This record gives sequence, C-alpha cells and structure tokens, in this order.
Amino acid sequence: MCNLKPVRSHRALLGGIVLAAAIVVGRGARAESEAPGRRLTLAEAEAAALRHQPLLTEAEGQLEAAEGRVDQARAGYLPQLSANALFERTTANFAPRPGFVTPTMVNNATPAVSWDPRYNYYQFGATASQLIYDFGLTSGRWRSAAAARDAAASTRRTAELQTVFSVRRAYFLARAQRDLVAVAQETVANQERHAEQTRAFVGAGIQPDISLATVLTALANAKVQLVNARANYEVSLAQLGQAMGEPTVQPFTLADDELPAVAGEDGPEPSLAEQAQRNRPEIASLEHQRRSQELLADALRGGYGPSVGGVANLTEIGSSVTSPVPNWYVGLQLTWTVFQGGYTRGQVREAKGTLANVAGQEAAERLQVSVDVQQGRLAVGAAKATIAAADEALANAKNQLTLAEGRFTHGLGSAIELGDAQVAYTTAAAQSVQARFNLASARAQLLAALGER
Repeated sequence: MCNLKPVRSHRALLGGIVLAAAIVVGRGARAESEAPGRRLTLAEAEAAALRHQPLLTEAEGQLEAAEGRVDQARAGYLPQLSANALFERTTANFAPRPGFVTPTMVNNATPAVSWDPRYNYYQFGATASQLIYDFGLTSGRWRSAAAARDAAASTRRTAELQTVFSVRRAYFLARAQRDLVAVAQETVANQERHAEQTRAFVGAGIQPDISLATVLTALANAKVQLVNARANYEVSLAQLGQAMGEPTVQPFTLADDELPAVAGEDGPEPSLAEQAQRNRPEIASLEHQRRSQELLADALRGGYGPSVGGVANLTEIGSSVTSPVPNWYVGLQLTWTVFQGGYTRGQVREAKGTLANVAGQEAAERLQVSVDVQQGRLAVGAAKATIAAADEALANAKNQLTLAEGRFTHGLGSAIELGDAQVAYTTAAAQSVQARFNLASARAQLLAALGER
C-alpha cells in the first residue's frame, strides 16, 4: 500500500499537466480551424449573392424580355409610318399583253427593242396607318403581355429568395464544418495527451502494452477524422463561394452570426400559412400568368372579326429627281379574314388549355406552400428541442470524459474505458454542432417558405 502512494502522486501530477495542456489546446483549436483572410458576415454573404449570383442575372434577362414583349404588343395600337425610295436605270421597251392592240401592231410593225438602259426612274413614298378597332385583339394582347411582365417580376423575386436561402444554408453549413474541424482538433489533442500519458504509464509498468496500442489506434483514427473534417470544410467554403456567385473569392473567416427567431415560429400553423399565401412570389407569378392567359384567350377571339384602320399615302414618281410627280391619298381600310382554316379557333383552344394548365399549377403551388410552412415550423421546433438535448448530452459526455481521465490517471480505469469516453464526447460535440446548424437551416427554410428575406 505504501508503494502505491508515490505512484499515485506521480499519476496525479502527470494528469494535471496533461489536463492543463488540453485546456490550452482546446482554446486554440477553433482558431486553427479558421482559414486566413477577411472576416465574412452573413449579411455580406447575402449582399454578395444578390450582386453576383447568375440565377438573378437569368431572372433579370427574363424580366427584360417580358418588358420587350409589352412594347411589341403596345406597338400595334400606335401610329405606323414607313418610307421608301427607289431608283432605277431602265430600258423603255414596250411589252404588249395578249388582246392589247397598239397602232404599230395594226400596221404589222414590230416595236423596236433596245438593250440600252438610258432612262432614269425615281419613286419616293411614305405610308402612315393607325389601327382604329379590331375587336380587342391588339389591346387584349397588350394587357396579356403586361400581366406576363408582372409574372416575370414575381419570378425575379422568387430567384432572390432562393438565392438568399441558398447562401444562408451554405454559410451555416460552412460554419458547422468549421466547428467540426475544431471538434476533431480537440479530439486529436486529447488523444495525443492520452498517448503520452499511456506511454509513460507503460514505461513505468503501470499499464500493459495493449493500452498503448489501443490509445495509438484511437489517435490514428482521430487524425483521419481531422483530415476528413478539414477537407469537408474546404468543400463547404467552395460551395459558399458558389452560392455567393464568387467561386474564386479570397480565403475568409466566418463570423458567428445567427438568424433571429422568426416571428410566429412557435405559433399556430394556419396563421403562418395565410401569411405565406400572401407573400410567396411563386403564387403571385402564377396568378399573373393565369391572368395573362385569360386576357390572351379573350383577345384571340377578336380574330373572328374585322379590323378597321386609317391609312394615308404620299408618293412622288418621275424620271427626274428634280421634278417628280406627286400623288397622295387618305382613307379607311377594312380587313376581314373570313376563313382561316380554323387558325383562330386553334389559337383560342391553345390559350384555354394553357390557362387550365396554369390554374392547376397555381392550385398545386398553394398546397405546396402550406406544406413548406408546416415543414419549416416543425423543423424549427425539432431543432430547438434537439439543441437542448444535445447540450445536455455534451455536458454529460464532458463529465464522463473527465471522470474517465481521472480514473485512468489514478490507475483505476482502462484505455478502453478512456477511449469510449472520448468517442462519446466527440460524438456529443458533433451532435451539438449539427443541432445548431439544423436550427439555423430550419429558420432559413421557414423564412423562404413565408416568402420573406
């Protein structure tokens, strides 16, 4: 018994030294997991994504194209003016038509033919027209194009929400991977400390050789996990850069920003669903598309009737540019395509079919929005509960590891017990990181489901 006292004192001293080293290593683990570079906040990541994300460029292009279609449709109701000019260097040979008789032909004389283009011929003209009425065909297409433009604007807002959600999720994922690197670094530091401690114990004959082999195996596994964690962190940073629309950005460190609680996240689901139905741009886009098709179907029926327009024309024709002969006229023009082989009827059927399709999409989207809100709300609630459980598990695992290290230091525990406690602590720490990521991701998902940024 007396021989054990010095040994236990030696163990306690060694354990205290190693424990102090572990505290220092634990404090530096998180700093080592950070990549060098500028500090990136969540707001900066969102702003960068809204500036550079190609998805928004696509949406902007679609909106610009829709604006152009509105201009095209409106042009049919505005005055039209065209001008033309013609110059010819021509011959003047007479070419009789069958049944047309000239004096020279009566005398059996053949008109002389010349291949010399000796004559000038000038023609200048301008034509103006104005649509007066076409049974709503042009005006209906104009209104339909305007509604389609509004749908494109809502689609652009949808792209903004998707961009913000994607960059938020990528940001929180990268930060979670960073924290997992810190967990892996702390595990390696602990395992290295355990290995040094065990090596000393084995050398002193206090622990068997298998204890050292067990601890060294755990250390090797921890180093493999650290390598994988660092690789995953680098990948997550690249994905964050992609979400920001800046795949070649300089290295950066991530700030510890969090999304605040979403208003009503703990409230009843119906109120959130009603809010989402009002705010979601996908629904607004489909509403505008449905309205566009309704207007188009009504407009195309105007193709069954005539169109009435005013027309004016001015021409100057002559063989000399200095003395042309003027002519002009004004009038009304009635155009009515009496039979088109069913073309207008086919257009109307197509518009009605597209209208039914869009109406079905709108109904399906409204159902999906309700599901999205419910999923987001439930995910937030589950994440909150998981964080509390994960924190409790982490505290217990930390206590278990501390007790196991104490028992091992005093020769009361085995390397297997120590390794199990370390695995439990590492697992609990990873679960805590995952729980916090789940909450941040769930809140980002709920905001997107509500149509808010």
